[in-house]
Amino acid sequence: MKKFKTRHLTIIALAIALNYVGSNIALALRFPIYLDSIGTILAGALLGPLAGALTATASSVLSGITTDLFALYYLPDGLLTGLLAGCFLYQHQRSKREIPLVAIGVALPGTVVSSLITYFLFHGITSSGSSMIVQLLSGLGLNQFASITLVQAGTDYLDRLLAIVIVTQVCYHLKKQIATL
Repeated sequence: MKKFKTRHLTIIALAIALNYVGSNIALALRFPIYLDSIGTILAGALLGPLAGALTATASSVLSGITTDLFALYYLPDGLLTGLLAGCFLYQHQRSKREIPLVAIGVALPGTVVSSLITYFLFHGITSSGSSMIVQLLSGLGLNQFASITLVQAGTDYLDRLLAIVIVTQVCYHLKKQIATL
């Protein structure tokens, strides 16, 4: 991002709102995915890595002080997601075949961080619906760290894949309508 323009701030504000609404829907319905990174990935794809990181930070703080205290603790995961989404998607047209690989690249570093946070700070129990899966796997005999890491890897990947699919479609249609963002 070279200069902040009004349209950039508007996109970031919209992205924060998308994250907030998505995370609250997932929280209320106890989904095993989070839906809190669609806006972060959108900001990263449209405006670059720093905008993605800024969006993730603001979204985590907003959610953390209003509806889900756990969101504050997972801010590092959001930062990584925003930075990596910006690196992989900003000014890059990705083919449908590349999207699953991009989702791995965006999700994997955050998975490591969020697995460590979940294990050391919360012992596998968070506000997310994925906590139920962690407890189920632990109850079946898988050790807790392995349960957390396995569930976190699966849910993070699915969450980021869904977000990237949505964002690439939005960007494709936006770029047809608007010459420059």
